[in-house]
Amino acid sequence: MAATATDFLVDTHCHLDAGEFDSDRDAVYDRACAAGVTVQVVPAVTAANFSEVAATCQRYPGCLPAWGLHPMYIHVHHEKHLVELRRQIEQWRPVAIGEIGLDLFAPGLDYATQEFFYVEQLKIAKEYELPVLLHCRRANDQILKHLRRYQLRGGIAHAFNGSRHQAEEFIKLGFKLGFGGAFTYTRANNLRRLAVDLPLTAIVLETDSPDIAPAWIGRGRNEPAELARIAATLAELRGMAIEAVIEQTTQNARDLFGPVF
Repeated sequence: MAATATDFLVDTHCHLDAGEFDSDRDAVYDRACAAGVTVQVVPAVTAANFSEVAATCQRYPGCLPAWGLHPMYIHVHHEKHLVELRRQIEQWRPVAIGEIGLDLFAPGLDYATQEFFYVEQLKIAKEYELPVLLHCRRANDQILKHLRRYQLRGGIAHAFNGSRHQAEEFIKLGFKLGFGGAFTYTRANNLRRLAVDLPLTAIVLETDSPDIAPAWIGRGRNEPAELARIAATLAELRGMAIEAVIEQTTQNARDLFGPVF
């Protein structure tokens, strides 16, 4: 699917800086643009990763940075990295703080440490009036508890895979729900119901490239060009024209991130 003068896709969560793309990153970017995916939000995961994200966003037009400390990397985070995060925000204002959050699925991640970095980054997001990109794996209720306390300007529950009630709680707080490759599997009954039943105004599209590959790739490497077919899958499930899905999900991303594209 090629972009038209008015229609383009926003990949709201794409790790284009990841090592999996080192051998062919230019080609990956070109395929994304050819598929109409002309805006990609690239979140950082550690302080050491800020430079790779910055270099990627400088090289490729339409790639926009988010700065954050990911919960799965608490073994490398230090309190001084929160100072570095503030410095990075001052040097290059991002579209969001992320990827941040909590992970109650992966073994060996100390919850108290995760919670400390999550809460401190919520404070930073509030201070700079920025939305957040949330890693919520098996932790939606815990994530929501802190969001209610800090009342941010919104964000995205990335790779959302919770209940209808949890989805509605995120929406009440001004958050969008990130849908990507996971709902393209026919066995993903809960996600597919949510993709149909939730208001389209609450949904944004993402790939999480190189991860969370859609059904037609399976265990292979995901990439942002696949967002076009992900959008087509959402349109098919909802019984809508794909143009309407693209228009609304792009507008949803604009509403969240502001006039940056």
